Amino acid sequence: MVLLGLRLLLSKKLLTSMPWIKPASIWAIIALATTQLFNNDLGLKLYPVIINTVMAITFAYSLKSGPTVIESFARIKEPELDEKGVNYTRQVTKVWCAFFIINGSIALYTSLFTSLQTWTLYNGLVAYILIALLGLVEWLVRQKVKNNGIE
Repeated sequence: MVLLGLRLLLSKKLLTSMPWIKPASIWAIIALATTQLFNNDLGLKLYPVIINTVMAITFAYSLKSGPTVIESFARIKEPELDEKGVNYTRQVTKVWCAFFIINGSIALYTSLFTSLQTWTLYNGLVAYILIALLGLVEWLVRQKVKNNGIE
């Protein structure tokens, strides 16, 4: 909790470039405090739920307010992203929103209704494999789209 609090106080530049870190850190502090206060691991087990929820909200909000999170990442490599590229990044942002909602729902289920071993397996391994697979599939689709000139 102290380290999360220090990160909030000392990382002004990071907070500007990644605004989701502030609510994620605050909710994480609350979850950890709950774990300590009630001497129960539920608060700690809810941490992946918190992260997925904050990420889903952040990505969804970027769809409304623009630019999307994915467009911001894309512009690092391609600052002059055309309209087709912007549309593509909007679709990818929607996919990530769906992923965070599904992944967070599974994390919530494992937190409330499964053993610590199942929770650990899913949230400590399977979820990360799924993130990597989604990233890989998106990269492959992006290469195909670029090569076909659709983007």
